Amino acid sequence: MRRIPAPFFIPVALLAAAVLAAPAHAGDVTVTIHEARSQSGQFQVALVDADGYAGRSGPVAAQRVAPAGAVTPVTFADLPAGRYALMVIHDENGNGTLDTNVIGMPVEGYGFSNNPRVMRKPTFDEAAFEIGADALALDIAIR
Repeated sequence: MRRIPAPFFIPVALLAAAVLAAPAHAGDVTVTIHEARSQSGQFQVALVDADGYAGRSGPVAAQRVAPAGAVTPVTFADLPAGRYALMVIHDENGNGTLDTNVIGMPVEGYGFSNNPRVMRKPTFDEAAFEIGADALALDIAIR
């Protein structure tokens, strides 16, 4: 049996370990936002994991974009594979928050991945989707 010299084996083993330990990355996630009530302000788009959805951590990725007509595209690139949800706020007056009325109902537009039709904030499971090896396209209707 032929032995591989140690000086050759160690760098190869370290390289293999580094490659296997690196997180898997997926294709881009393209979000199409539509049905905005106005073209003013900005969309605040947050990609979150379960902890981010519950408010225990920040978003995995986030963008602010101005409405671009009837449909506004947003792309997140090179994301780790996993289970996520998207939350969108249409900050129509530009104050940086989702404005609500005196009983706490939103007066500005908002949306979630999977467009769940519920009269409350959807659960993470209702809004969740999987990012894998392929590119993903999502559609979010602003309510």
